[in-house]
Amino acid sequence: MFSCYRRLSAPSIPPPSDLRIRFSRLQPVSVRSALCDGVPRTLRVEVSSRLSEPVVAHFQGGGGLSFLRVRSPSAKGIDAIGDVLGELEVDRKRRKAAELVAAAVVTVVLGTGNRVLYKLALVPLKEYPFFLAQFATFGYLVVYFSILYTRYQAGIVTDEMLSLPKTKFLAVGFLEALAAASGMAAGAVLSGASIPILSQTFLVWQLIFSVIFLKRRFRLNQLLGCFLVTIGVVITVASGSGAGTSLKNAGIFWSLLMILSFLFQAADTILKEIIFLDAAKKLKGGSLDLFIVNSFGSAFQAIFICLLMPFMSKLWGIPFHQLPSYIRDGTACFLNIGSLSGGCQGAPLLPILFVIVNMAFNISLLHLLKISSAVVSCLASTFSVPLSIYVFTLPLPYIGVASSLPSGFIAGAIVLVSGLLLYCWCPPLTTSTHNKVS
Repeated sequence: MFSCYRRLSAPSIPPPSDLRIRFSRLQPVSVRSALCDGVPRTLRVEVSSRLSEPVVAHFQGGGGLSFLRVRSPSAKGIDAIGDVLGELEVDRKRRKAAELVAAAVVTVVLGTGNRVLYKLALVPLKEYPFFLAQFATFGYLVVYFSILYTRYQAGIVTDEMLSLPKTKFLAVGFLEALAAASGMAAGAVLSGASIPILSQTFLVWQLIFSVIFLKRRFRLNQLLGCFLVTIGVVITVASGSGAGTSLKNAGIFWSLLMILSFLFQAADTILKEIIFLDAAKKLKGGSLDLFIVNSFGSAFQAIFICLLMPFMSKLWGIPFHQLPSYIRDGTACFLNIGSLSGGCQGAPLLPILFVIVNMAFNISLLHLLKISSAVVSCLASTFSVPLSIYVFTLPLPYIGVASSLPSGFIAGAIVLVSGLLLYCWCPPLTTSTHNKVS
């Protein structure tokens, strides 16, 4: 019994000459996105190859013949490249998921601070809330354009970005001005407890506009999650606050006007998301700097606010001809100087802190919208509502007696968190389908 080996020539047994790399369908692996909406999940790329590899015939005693395929270095190299590409894709998605989680946490923290500091800022400026609102509006305009100029000088903002059409920014400013005017009108009549409940229509409007204008489709768990978040906030705010009685006493008109205000705000955020998406196409994959959106949007908003100033001042009970003296007295109270500073303890520290935190919150909210979606940014902002309610139960300066925790706070918080977790849950995908790339 004997055996021998002989290499066959290529014409005798032609090896496969084509090189085909097959990529399996992108499948989720170990890392899941913290928020699945707008963030691709971690991917793995599997590579298999058919290469021209040496074929060896094995002769055995009795005339038997078998063939052996020897793994070539080229085939191993292709597999190695595929493994490297897969690892790079995993790392990129992991970094993106981590960035989104960090941005969401920062937005929640700043949103909570924004609500708390607004209440504190109104302690010294309790007679001048309209002054505080306009000071913030026009102050942001100066700060945003200063930052934009600095980033332009540093080369972060390019001429191509600045040359984009400004029509959508005009619409952003118009919607923000309408939201401010209608919100002020309704807020002057509605109680503070009822406004957070009506604000949950903001999320409903965003879902509707996302489907209509962005052609986005939401999974059932995402819709149920948004519903639970809304219910959780309503339970948290309404328990023991008399919000239902307040809504009934205020009348249906003012409630509808506040809901209309949140419609304008939702349309504004969806339009900003459209601006980022369109800019990515025009900039050939580049990313539009968010301070362009903030700066030009705030500029147009300030213009429309000026046009609506007679109407808005009247809503706050300030005759338009008395507006100059009102602004002068508000400035004196803000700076805590002069004869009107007797009841302005805490100024200017508390109002300045509010303006700084509010500006940081707006920037973080727009950044979160840019890297995810308007719905995700809304959910992050909504999560700050029960947190701010809890903070007000702590002994804060200038507030006086701390508030008591609402009876339904724990139940509402559990429902809200459950809704967020349900929204973020990513159903597993099937692995049987493969895509081939020749």
